[in-house]
Amino acid sequence: MSDSSGGSRTGGSSDEPNGSARGRGSRRGRRNRSQGRAQGRAQGANTPAASPAAGAPHATNGTNGPTGKGRGHVKGRAASASLRTVRETSAGGLVIAGIDGPKDGQVAALIGRTDRRGRMLWSLPKGHIEQGETAEQTAIREVAEETGIRGSVLAALGSIDYWFVTEGRRVHKTVHHYLMRSLGGELSDDDVEVTEVAWVPLDELPTRLAYADERRLAEVAGDLIDKLHAGGPTALPPLPPSTPRRRPQTHSSTRRTPGRRSGRGQQQ
Repeated sequence: MSDSSGGSRTGGSSDEPNGSARGRGSRRGRRNRSQGRAQGRAQGANTPAASPAAGAPHATNGTNGPTGKGRGHVKGRAASASLRTVRETSAGGLVIAGIDGPKDGQVAALIGRTDRRGRMLWSLPKGHIEQGETAEQTAIREVAEETGIRGSVLAALGSIDYWFVTEGRRVHKTVHHYLMRSLGGELSDDDVEVTEVAWVPLDELPTRLAYADERRLAEVAGDLIDKLHAGGPTALPPLPPSTPRRRPQTHSSTRRTPGRRSGRGQQQ
């Protein structure tokens, strides 16, 4: 019989003898089910069936491992964890001729390297900081070695860091970049690691530079040049402190796909 008054339908009343029996039976059922579940858990904890390795059902991907991560993934992860991590530091620069003149007459020296697909990738000259060098000294030396152009450092453009794996090592590389004024020299591709060198107008850098992070540095350079024209060298931010490198470092060389970021190597 339905209870339209909203009272309990399992508790019963004095004028409904069957109601009291139903309530007791329901409570007994709940107690029995709770006891059964507790016993089942206690038994299961002491039997091999409680362990997935002993046959408990679990999803697989055909390699006897958990779904989405087979033996190959586990091996690859273990191999990656066993790699020795090293840190490398490089420096380079955006050296500009005509920097004190109008922007439409300014050009930057870029280096080009041919990748594995035969494409010419243009980037900023850069290289490893050698023992006894500051980052600024390395930038000046590397620009001269890779482009043939002598330069002086005006301001810091920023740093780029990324990871890559090479020669059995995980390398965390940081590259410091500087805005530089050209002091003379002639373009030269004598460096064995350089395929071509070229003077590139500043407004073409966004389409010529192969790497997105270096294109962002070119935008920073444009803002600094505006400050230089408006207020002279004193309007530029001071250079960050740089001390000579005390120890030799590894010299890993790898290539990366244009536009890709952290975790992929960049030349030099």
